[in-house]
Amino acid sequence: MSLADLDKIALETGFSGVVQVDRAGEVEFAAAYGLANRAYGVPNTVDTRFGIASGGKGFTALAVLSLVCEGGLALDTTARSLLGDDLPLIADDVTVEHLLTHTSGIGDYLDEEGDWAVDDYVSGAVHVLTTTEAFLPLLDGHPAKFKAGERFCYCNGGYVVLALLAERAGGQSYHDLVRSRVLAPASMTRTDFLRSDELPGDAAVGYLEGLDRTNVFHLPVLANGDGGIHTTAGDMSKFWRTLFAGDDAEFVTRPRHDVPEESMRYGLGFWLHETDDTVILAGYDAGASFKSVHDPHTGTTKTVLSNTSPGAWPIAALF
Repeated sequence: MSLADLDKIALETGFSGVVQVDRAGEVEFAAAYGLANRAYGVPNTVDTRFGIASGGKGFTALAVLSLVCEGGLALDTTARSLLGDDLPLIADDVTVEHLLTHTSGIGDYLDEEGDWAVDDYVSGAVHVLTTTEAFLPLLDGHPAKFKAGERFCYCNGGYVVLALLAERAGGQSYHDLVRSRVLAPASMTRTDFLRSDELPGDAAVGYLEGLDRTNVFHLPVLANGDGGIHTTAGDMSKFWRTLFAGDDAEFVTRPRHDVPEESMRYGLGFWLHETDDTVILAGYDAGASFKSVHDPHTGTTKTVLSNTSPGAWPIAALF
């Protein structure tokens, strides 16, 4: 992949976003395309912050596992032991590990196996979703799809439940747990949970496919455990280097399940290449698309971020 290849694809697809490739911390190339804010004609730069949708699940997993390492949680801790009377349709035998590996079987408020389109309005009153506890009415009332441990089924709601369990075990808000346990150790100073209704000037506004309409009514106003944090290409490179310099990488990236329908495997919060050791975080939502791929053997990171739903995929296909 060369800058000429990127320029060609970006021109053909109207790509809006950032692409960066680095090896062992040295940037091989980085390029920005399109507008971060169309109303005011603000261009994207290589330092623009983008929402990464489900890419944030990896951060949730690491925050949860830091509590496991400290003894505040265990992989076999049941959700019920911390939920009490909340979310009564979650089975008594659903554990932290089931939730991390998408094998809990719980019903999902955003069921991607169902009749779901990325630009649907799925979260109701998104402006109230500022805390994890505020998600409880949204998570409630969804019958189990199968028995815990029976099979893999990607579950967004399961990662919000994980955020709730982490809060109750760790005594801090989910957002502060991620900030202190994931972002700070990696010096990810450009990454944070940004309110969609008051984005700073260095953050890209998300746009619906084919429209100049923003995604502000489509997503929780403040991201939570199932994704939506804002980051940069540079911070994602810091993230991968820190993860693989520590002791957790082998554990979280050990394959737990084959996911043939995606031609991938899954670990604990991370997608894995079908046959090699490449590790992947990816996200897709209204006004956001993202993929970051890391090869631990060469130390190469390839990241593409976009502020449109389809934007990242033509370029990510080259990864």
